Amino acid sequence: MDLQTKINFHEQSNNQIDYNSNVLLIGSCFSENIGNKLEYFKFRNFQNPFGILFHPFAIECLIENAVFNRNFSEKDVFIFNEIWHCFDAHSKLSSPSKKELVDTLNNNIDLTHQLINKSTQIIVTLGTAWVYRNINTNQIVANCHKVPQQQFIKELLEVNTIHQSLTNIVELIRSINQYTSIIFTVSPVRHLKDGFIENTQSKSHLICAIHQLLSNSEESRNLNYFPSYEIMMDELRDYRFYAEDMIHPNRTAINYIWEKFQSVWISKDASIMMDRVDAIQKGLQHKPFNPQSQSHQVFLQKLEALKEQLQSQFPHIVF
Repeated sequence: MDLQTKINFHEQSNNQIDYNSNVLLIGSCFSENIGNKLEYFKFRNFQNPFGILFHPFAIECLIENAVFNRNFSEKDVFIFNEIWHCFDAHSKLSSPSKKELVDTLNNNIDLTHQLINKSTQIIVTLGTAWVYRNINTNQIVANCHKVPQQQFIKELLEVNTIHQSLTNIVELIRSINQYTSIIFTVSPVRHLKDGFIENTQSKSHLICAIHQLLSNSEESRNLNYFPSYEIMMDELRDYRFYAEDMIHPNRTAINYIWEKFQSVWISKDASIMMDRVDAIQKGLQHKPFNPQSQSHQVFLQKLEALKEQLQSQFPHIVF
């Protein structure tokens, strides 16, 4: 008996990720789950220079600012609960110092420009189509920073609006890097604070907009879709694959989705190297009964030799 329906995956034929790649991940928190896997296996990657960004407009805003090297100034930040914030960035960039926040924003804009320019793959994870519009400025924000909700209007982005935003994202990226592969995916994290029906609406709008983009032959060059959301909904349709909050995928689910991603996007040569990196990582995590024993010292010497061998091939790998 086959007790699971499975999505058919086909290995990507062009521009797979290997140890010469530079991967940029932007978007919802699930992008960090994939990014952490890339980090563990020592691929060159950078995750969310402006922190987690949940919706397409926030991602578009970051990429537009980065492509045109737009600087932030003191008028772009505000103080709330004794901390300086920016509506275009996640609260992890917030700071008690106004100057420090503005400097961080500008440094990260410059960094994002460099990352887009040299990236071989850019993974864009969309989390929600629900957005919050600041009543005072009429601007859609990336993060509300717990500012009282009465200062915002909540809106659901229409499919055509999302499609236009995604088109803008692609055109902006290609204006400085026409060779990178852009991989869109929809986060499997359920935004149940919006409501069960509203979450389904949101995800469906995102998926429709992405496939509307991919269906255009002129726009779809080097554009790809990885079905993170569909794997969670259709292959892992059981609460045992969720964390205790019943919202986020648990470690088992993340590992499962990562294995599917690896089968499509990671080159075979890199997979061999990943086994060697994994062996070193596990060796580094090993806790000996007697750290001073001769057998442990021999183990450490072998581990060091493995590290040096890897680093001679790929100097960017640091343990």
